[in-house]
Amino acid sequence: MENTEHEKFMRLAIELSAKNVKEGLGGPFGAVIVKDGEVVAASGNKVVPTNDPTAHAEVSTIRLACQKLNTYDLKGCVIYTSCEPCPMCLGAIYWARLDKIYYANTKADAADIGFDDQFIYEEIDRQMHERKLPVVQMLRDEAIGAFKLWETSSLKTHY
Repeated sequence: MENTEHEKFMRLAIELSAKNVKEGLGGPFGAVIVKDGEVVAASGNKVVPTNDPTAHAEVSTIRLACQKLNTYDLKGCVIYTSCEPCPMCLGAIYWARLDKIYYANTKADAADIGFDDQFIYEEIDRQMHERKLPVVQMLRDEAIGAFKLWETSSLKTHY
C-alpha cells in the first residue's frame, strides 16, 4: 500500500477524533480498521455516550470489524488510530491479531491533555501485592474445574 493510502486512513481516524470533540461524543480519539485497502470499520471513542469505560476508539472499532467480518481473528487487517494505544487497547489489538498499528499522537501527547495511562504501565510492572488496587485470589480449587473441562472439551474453539 502506498504512503498516500496510509495517510488517507490515518486522516479518517483523525477526523473521527475531532468529530467526537465537536459533537460532544467522547474523548478525542478515533480508529479505523482496514483490510485489503478497504475500510472494514471505523469509530470514535464511545466511553461517554455508552457509559462503557472499555469503549475506547480502538476497542469499539475492533468490535465493529469482528461483527462485520463475522470473526474474532482480524489477521490480514491493520488499525489506524489517532493516538498511541493505551494498555487496554494494545492488549485488545494483540488479542484480535491485527497485523500492524499505525498511530498519530503519542501517549505523552495524550497525557498532556489529561489522558495519562502511565500509572497503568507502572501498575502492570508491580507485583500484585504492591499494586494500588487490591487484588485477592480466591476459590482457585473450584475455578480450576472449568479449565480442566476446557482441556478435554471437544466443543472448544482455539483462539
